[in-house]
Amino acid sequence: MGEDRDAQADALMGALRREGTGRLTVFLGPAPGVGKTYAMLQRARELQRQGVDVVVGVVETHGRSETHALLQGLAVVPLQRVEYRGRRLEEMDLDALLKRRPQVALVDELAHRNVPGSRHQRRWQDVMELLDAGVDVYTTVNIQHLESLNDVVHRITGVRVSETVPDAVFERLRDVRLVDLPPRELIERLHQGKVYLPEQAAQALQAFFSIGNLQALRELAMQTVAEHVDADLRESQAARGLAGPALRQHVMVAIDGRGSSEYLVRVGRRIAERRGAPWTVVSVETARSSAGAADAMRATGSAPGGTEQARLLELDKAFALARRLGGETATLHGDDVAGALLDEAAARGASALVLGRTRERPVARIFNRTITQQLLARGAQYELTIVSTPQAVARSGAWRRWRQRAGTGGELLVATLASAAAVATASLAERFLALTDLSMVFIVAVLLVAARTRMTASVVTALLCFLGYNFFFIEPRYTFYIGAFPGVATVFIFLVTALVAGRLASRLRSQVLALRAANSHATALQTLGRELASAADSGQVGKAASRVLQTVLGADVRIALGSPDTLGETLGDDLGDKDQAAALWCRRHGQPAGRYTDTLGQSSWWFLPVQAEGSAVGVVGLRFPDPVKSLGFEQHRLAEAMVEDIGQAVLRTRLVADLESARVNEETERLRSALLSSVSHDLRSPLASMIGAADSLAEYGTAVSAEDRASLLQTIRQEGHRLDRYIQNLLDMTRLGQHGLALTRDWIGVDELVGSATSRLQRYSPSVRFEIDIPSGLPPIEVHPALIEQALFNVLENAEKFSPPGEPIQVRVRREGERLRLDVSDRGPGIPPDERRRIFDMFYSVERGDRGRQGSGLGLAIVQGIVGAHMGSIEALAGPGGVGTTIRIGLPWSAPRDPGHTAEHEPA
Repeated sequence: MGEDRDAQADALMGALRREGTGRLTVFLGPAPGVGKTYAMLQRARELQRQGVDVVVGVVETHGRSETHALLQGLAVVPLQRVEYRGRRLEEMDLDALLKRRPQVALVDELAHRNVPGSRHQRRWQDVMELLDAGVDVYTTVNIQHLESLNDVVHRITGVRVSETVPDAVFERLRDVRLVDLPPRELIERLHQGKVYLPEQAAQALQAFFSIGNLQALRELAMQTVAEHVDADLRESQAARGLAGPALRQHVMVAIDGRGSSEYLVRVGRRIAERRGAPWTVVSVETARSSAGAADAMRATGSAPGGTEQARLLELDKAFALARRLGGETATLHGDDVAGALLDEAAARGASALVLGRTRERPVARIFNRTITQQLLARGAQYELTIVSTPQAVARSGAWRRWRQRAGTGGELLVATLASAAAVATASLAERFLALTDLSMVFIVAVLLVAARTRMTASVVTALLCFLGYNFFFIEPRYTFYIGAFPGVATVFIFLVTALVAGRLASRLRSQVLALRAANSHATALQTLGRELASAADSGQVGKAASRVLQTVLGADVRIALGSPDTLGETLGDDLGDKDQAAALWCRRHGQPAGRYTDTLGQSSWWFLPVQAEGSAVGVVGLRFPDPVKSLGFEQHRLAEAMVEDIGQAVLRTRLVADLESARVNEETERLRSALLSSVSHDLRSPLASMIGAADSLAEYGTAVSAEDRASLLQTIRQEGHRLDRYIQNLLDMTRLGQHGLALTRDWIGVDELVGSATSRLQRYSPSVRFEIDIPSGLPPIEVHPALIEQALFNVLENAEKFSPPGEPIQVRVRREGERLRLDVSDRGPGIPPDERRRIFDMFYSVERGDRGRQGSGLGLAIVQGIVGAHMGSIEALAGPGGVGTTIRIGLPWSAPRDPGHTAEHEPA
């Protein structure tokens, strides 16, 4: 009671603290483009129609006309202009909003980073100031921007989000609205250009916006919303002194230390893991169990002994196991076990209870309900999972195994014992209860036998009860003679009643068994379908099907999918000649063979063909433990149905492979088109310049001045070198792709490499400037000089293309341990972080890097190949001060060998 009062007081204090402050409503989305801003504006228009003063602080429409249309008619506070590095940028005018003081302010993109120099660094800080001023705020944010989920999102997507919102902001929530969109619809919006521009959309589809990433982020967003809704409900109910239902999943496992406690802990942990929910293991100590422990301690002088000691030891082991597996543990006290469990579940907000199957005793079934029954009656709001422990399975299976071994003889023995028990019970009832109509005792015996056995045993029981009733209880007794007609009518009516009742009970049992068989059949097919659904090729189909068939049918399984020529190798060499012949016949003719068939029936294996589109694509072999015993109809039908599903799975994997092949062909065609487009453009341009200059010289001859003639000749020379570089890049890329690039290593100075590459670039672009920083005293490096110079030249040429006029290219060399670090930096437009890895791909179609004005899309790809052949590394980074781009090359550095050592030749 004290804890409940404390919880209620805390909830009331939290509600009072929020009085007088603004209320925050967040439109949460799993990814950009799901429609958060659109949903927020729709809600704002609804509030405006209701007379609420709604003002737009800042809304990012991203050029979407339908979003912009919703702004019409809403009051908008003009954005303020902020100077930053010579540019005028727009930000939300916080002071104007505070002065306007609307009822509701719309502030889009909660995780936005403000322009340096603003009052707050982040927009969420502006929102907190508005809330403190008593203004309600509607805002939008994506799940990846939540601070506590930053590492989770990074593991899912591989992208580290820099703009995050602290979880403390969400503590100010009044309402959170999940704006969701199925991944395929979101991807379709990307294709339609409704989220990003076409160029950006193509990059997003290949990186962040994959089906797997979107599904994981969607699940993360739903979990986050569920957690906050659950917390709000708990606080609201606690403030009113009520215990609210749990919305967030929490699994509670109950154990008693009387067998299978560790088994229940493991089962509970698997259930919680599948649901992604926290879990707790509890045990209830009653006054009787505590007294037993105390008596044992007094008797031994130390620790509990006997059965109680074993129980406590089992509980300790189970609790230790739960803590190792990541769960919590608790020991409860109370005489009402079910009540204690339900109270603890309510306190922890549990949604599911897991406990072992309670052993039901006949007396308890009549006079007292089990824990399971009490929980079912009193815990209607909880999900109860009753686990059948190994001990319970062993007890329930003992009777079934005895019946299987005993067969018909055992059933007849049961009929005899039941009849004898009925005679004894009738005799006792007649003597001590003065019961005169004893026929119902024998009817009950017949019903019990019919419900547990087949029709034969129930008929035998009816006949034996008829004879026993006649012999022991119909006058004259101890003889089968019946002296009066009413006695004759009584015993024959009894016989008919017993036979009819036995027949009905037996039919009901048969129907129950048929339903169980049908359920088992459906469950087996469902299990097989679930396993096959995750198989990506025929090999995985065979492995998954083999596991399920072996488990469900209890047979040895061999599966061969593919050509008949490799059938024997796939099935295994341990199969006999008859088995191999039956398998081959089954594969070639598409019909069952081997055991249980008329074809090669001497084989101990039963082979079934795997059919796909009307033809056999494989064979499944089954060998049951008892080959002499005939196969049951249900088992026969189940095996054929499962093999048919395997055929459908093989067909599906073939279709998937065909689609993948078509996709690869399409990608190959795209690369080929890109190559032809690049070659046609990058070769035609220098050729056109050369031909134009040559035509001018040929047509005008001596009429051209010496200065113009020299200029035309210089054009021909420069464009010829440019054409030569393009051809050399194509040849290098071909050699790299075919692993035909050979390295002839030699020692060369780093300053010589840099000087050669810069001088070569200055011949083609005389206006280019360099700032070179190379420490003195650097030892030479062992590389392929021509290839490394070509790689460095490509990087320098790439930097020159995008450096502003007059800005120098910085070349900085440093030694870091056993590696050489070479940085080439420009002051161009730079490359976004999510595109820096992809600039080294061939034909990456973005107007950055060497994919720009004169690039073939091969330069940096060739650099990566050359550096990789030298066991080096290359990466793109932000330029100095965050301006431009730095290409960093790392090469291994080894000590120079003796001068007499010759150059080393090695394949890349």
